[in-house]
Amino acid sequence: MVFARWCALAGTAISMLLALPAAPSAAEPELPGAVAPPEQDPFYRPSADLVTSKRPGEILAARPVAIANQLGGALAAEAWQVSYRSGNSADQPIAAVATLLKPFAGNGKLVSLHAAEDSTGLFCAPSYTVRRSAQAGLLDGQIDPLRSAPALLAQGWTVVVPDHQGPNSAFAHGPLAARIALDGIRAAERFGPLHLPGAATEVAMWGYSGGSIPTLHGAELRSAYAPEVNLVGVVSGGTDVDLEVLSREANKGPGAGLVAAAIIGLAREEPELDAYLWVNATPRGRQLLTAKDRGCVLHQAALEPFLDIDSLVQGGILHTPVLRAVFDRTRMGKSVPDTPVFLYHATADWLVPIGPADALASSYCRDPAARVTYIRDHASEHLSLNTLAENRVIAWLRDRFAGVPMEDNCTVTDMGSIALGR
Repeated sequence: MVFARWCALAGTAISMLLALPAAPSAAEPELPGAVAPPEQDPFYRPSADLVTSKRPGEILAARPVAIANQLGGALAAEAWQVSYRSGNSADQPIAAVATLLKPFAGNGKLVSLHAAEDSTGLFCAPSYTVRRSAQAGLLDGQIDPLRSAPALLAQGWTVVVPDHQGPNSAFAHGPLAARIALDGIRAAERFGPLHLPGAATEVAMWGYSGGSIPTLHGAELRSAYAPEVNLVGVVSGGTDVDLEVLSREANKGPGAGLVAAAIIGLAREEPELDAYLWVNATPRGRQLLTAKDRGCVLHQAALEPFLDIDSLVQGGILHTPVLRAVFDRTRMGKSVPDTPVFLYHATADWLVPIGPADALASSYCRDPAARVTYIRDHASEHLSLNTLAENRVIAWLRDRFAGVPMEDNCTVTDMGSIALGR
């Protein structure tokens, strides 16, 4: 069943990718109503002097945008995009972009919603995808990053959706994504038209799968990097805790092509790894590194889904010291979030193994101050869990914004289906 679903997804992606090039070309005319991709849009390329003149989270530019009809109906929100100063994993200044959604009847709460971007092309970023139709996004190979936004907006919560992979599309790099997400919250709080109460704004973060990376890395980093952010709750599902375990388990399986793209994404933020990949690439590896250099998630999933990742470089890549050092730097669990955390994971997850999520929850809960709710779902798998969990996530977030205390500091629950009950 799972394999059939994955093959159907890959087949759809392949047929659409054959219809159009993987990336927009500057020489091609835009379709009616289309918008310029980030590679051609000056909004994404502020001057270095302007970026360095600002503090993290300060806004560089802003513009109103129209959100495309992604979900069968218009979003009940006003929308803008902001460019803002952030930092890479070495705290060097970079420009980042986020999409802001203000409900028509807002209540001053803010949710940072993190899409599973899972891509190596800037044209796959949420800020571009949300301005195109669902059909156009699929032709690029990207999925709708706002699938959960209507449920959040319906609660009166303002939503910020950061392009958390940054200007170089550094897929899977948690320390980078954390900074971009936290600075996106700062930028939203500073953006006047949202009418948020500044640093007093109550904030939650939510991400699934690739979106878990900015979420939990951000929660772990917040007290050191952005202590003024008033984070009241963090939700993470299908969590990419340990990319080393994920890569080893996914190798030669249906998710191997996507994991290979994550290694390429990590190299965007890790010069030593990038050099190692290209210097030691096998002939076939060099072809794949080139083919996966600019591609969105469906393209990455469809291209070599059963790849032997070790075949990318001579002698293998997964156990090399240079990659293992990167895996260590990007592993979750280096600190315990000082805010309530809700984790959920499918026990039958075929892409992101549940073992590291179990270990992370256990690690967090060794701290007597930790507040963790962890649900292990037995009825779903990776592709279905987030949709089934939405109502429970919204209820949990509603309690956090209402100040409802958690009954226990740490609970681990095995559940037939997260969709049943509250």
